Amino acid sequence: MTGETSAPPPTGEPPRNGEELTEAEANARLRTLSRRGFAVAGAAALGTLLGWRWLLRQATREDDLAWPLRRALQTNREISEALFSPRRLAPTSSREAVGVLRPNGTIGLKDADFRLEGWRLQAEGLAGGAASFSLAELQALPHVEMTTEFKCIEGWSTVAHWAGVRLADFARAHPPPTRSGRRFDLERPDDAPPYLSLETPDGEYYVGLDTASALHPQTLLAWALNGEPLSEEHGAPLRLVIPVKYGIKNLKRIGTLAWTTRQPADYWAELGYDWFAGL
Repeated sequence: MTGETSAPPPTGEPPRNGEELTEAEANARLRTLSRRGFAVAGAAALGTLLGWRWLLRQATREDDLAWPLRRALQTNREISEALFSPRRLAPTSSREAVGVLRPNGTIGLKDADFRLEGWRLQAEGLAGGAASFSLAELQALPHVEMTTEFKCIEGWSTVAHWAGVRLADFARAHPPPTRSGRRFDLERPDDAPPYLSLETPDGEYYVGLDTASALHPQTLLAWALNGEPLSEEHGAPLRLVIPVKYGIKNLKRIGTLAWTTRQPADYWAELGYDWFAGL
C-alpha cells in the first residue's frame, strides 16, 4: 500500500535497501557495538598484562632480567657495536645552534665533603702505574672544542659546545699498557686493554666503555660548556663527553679513570639498560 514501509531490520543487522534506522534503533546498535568494542579492548589489555607477568616470572634470568629482555638488550648491543666505527663522527653544529642543556640528574654529585679546589683526576691501569692529575695539567694537553648534539635516552636532545682534551690525546700522553709490550699506539687500539672504567669521586655513579669508544676522536675529558667552566650541576671540574653514546654514558665529575681487561660495572646497565648505549 502506498505510504507503507516494511518492518525494520532486527537490532544488530545492517539496514537493507538503504533504509534509515530510527533513533531508538541507532542507539541500540551503538550500545551493541560499544559492548563488543569494550570486550575486545578488555581481552587485549588482559592478554598484554598476562604476557607481561609471564615475561617477568620467567625462571631463567640473566643479569637479574628475564631472559627475553636480556636477549633483546644483547641484540641492541650487537647491532650498535656492528654499526660503530671510529671514523663515523657524530654530526657537528654551529655555535648559533647551542641551547640550554638540562643538568638532568645529581647521582654522584651529592657528596657534601667534595671540594673543587682539592680535586685531582685519579688514573689507574696506566703503563707507568697509577697517577693523579690536576685540572691545570690536563689543560696543558692539546685543547679541543666541538659543538655536538647531546642526546638523552629519555628522548630529548640539546646542542652543546664543549671544550676539553680528547681522551685519545690523554691516553697518548699517559698510555695504558699493551698486550704486545710495545708502546701504546692509537692506530692499534686492540693492543690496549679492552675497557675503560670511569666513576665519580664518591663512587656513586660509574660507567664502562669499550676502548674503541673511549678513543673515539670526539670523546672528550671536558672542562667547559658553552664557553664557560663547568658548573657543579654539569659535573665540574671535569666530565666525560661522548656524543656517539646516549647521555647516560656522559659521566659528570670524573674522579677515577681506569683501564681494565674486564668489562666494568655500569650504573644504568645494572638497572636493565643496554651496556653499550650507542647511537
